[in-house]
Amino acid sequence: MAKFLVQKSDPLNGEVYISGAKNAVLPLMAAALLAEEKCVIDDVPALRDVEVMKDILASLGSEIKELMPGKLEVYTPVIKDTEARYELVSKMRASFLVMGPLLARNGHGKVHMPGGCTIGARPIDLHLKGFEALGAEVVLKDSYVECIAPEDGLVGASIYLDFPSVGATENIMTAAVLAKGTTYIINAAEEPEIVDLANFLNKMGAKIKGAGTDTIKIEGVPNLHGAQHTVIPDRIETATYMLAAAITHGSLLIKNVVPDHVKPITAKLRECGVQVEFGDDGMYVIADNPDVKLTATDIKTLPYPGFPTDIQSPFMAFLTTVDGASAVIETVFENRFMHVAELNRMGANIKTDGNKAQIQGGKKLEGAKVIATDLRAGAALVLAGLVADGTTEISEIYHIERGYEKFVDKFKAIGADIFRMDE
Repeated sequence: MAKFLVQKSDPLNGEVYISGAKNAVLPLMAAALLAEEKCVIDDVPALRDVEVMKDILASLGSEIKELMPGKLEVYTPVIKDTEARYELVSKMRASFLVMGPLLARNGHGKVHMPGGCTIGARPIDLHLKGFEALGAEVVLKDSYVECIAPEDGLVGASIYLDFPSVGATENIMTAAVLAKGTTYIINAAEEPEIVDLANFLNKMGAKIKGAGTDTIKIEGVPNLHGAQHTVIPDRIETATYMLAAAITHGSLLIKNVVPDHVKPITAKLRECGVQVEFGDDGMYVIADNPDVKLTATDIKTLPYPGFPTDIQSPFMAFLTTVDGASAVIETVFENRFMHVAELNRMGANIKTDGNKAQIQGGKKLEGAKVIATDLRAGAALVLAGLVADGTTEISEIYHIERGYEKFVDKFKAIGADIFRMDE
């Protein structure tokens, strides 16, 4: 098993370019199944999750070509198989996003239960509720879900989501674009990744309005055609490097950023005393002012445009190092404090009670052997390792490599002392 070895580093300085968003590219790739013509997606990050999605699409009949690094062509003239098999989907939760396109285009989809990070229950009941509202028959077994459209196809409906689930919103959108009539998704997720998917689908000939608001209107069309689209920058990767500058008291220029996508992180870092400025060439995160003492703040995770759950653990790593007490409230996933034990092993003082964590900041961290329990927890441990005395040895790093492109190379380029060791 590969590991990261992280040594205490000098303040990080320089510039870093943000890759295309993992959480945007996977639904885009799945949506390419809707067209018989070629779809081209630009700024595709080189990630394990992307490789898994390539394998899933190929198993369904897609021809996948990498036209050049970061430029992917997906061509699916015929869907040859409507079953996404266990050995592939068990590796990644986002694999369930092929159900909507399979149901819309072929009237049938069978997807085995998805895998992914163990950060709590992420039920697919809202996805299935949406498919049923469109007229599909849903067969739910212990190991798989099968959805069957009526003989005359799916029919538009008004669908209320009990929670603004990103995955459910995406899956319902891709199912509804070819349905007869009009579909409304009410209490829809508002994340930038939803807007990116809607923009791609509209380029393919769909008629979607309201993406980015809590109500999305989809007028069904008979078919979709090929299109070319560039993935939005990864806002979670952006926030990770913002925190890397902050925790090491460094100064970074972060390029390929959409400022609106990271508003909550920007606001909270400014509360802590970190300077965040935007220029024509990108975002400047400056934490090396000796006259400014960084202090604690409280965060509460919420669906977009609130503070993202995906950056809760990296932000907590930062809070352990600044003076003052802080509170972190997690409202999205019930099991997203698994990193707390690992940070405490490094000398942090964090106590949890249900979905709330209390942090006594200003602690001197020490290197230790720790485990990346999930993707973002792994990033948090790397950030902690950058300021911990001695060596931090992080195992289970496959989680991290699922979601960050060129992770070690990018961190090394800005001065981090990090090494990937293969055992």
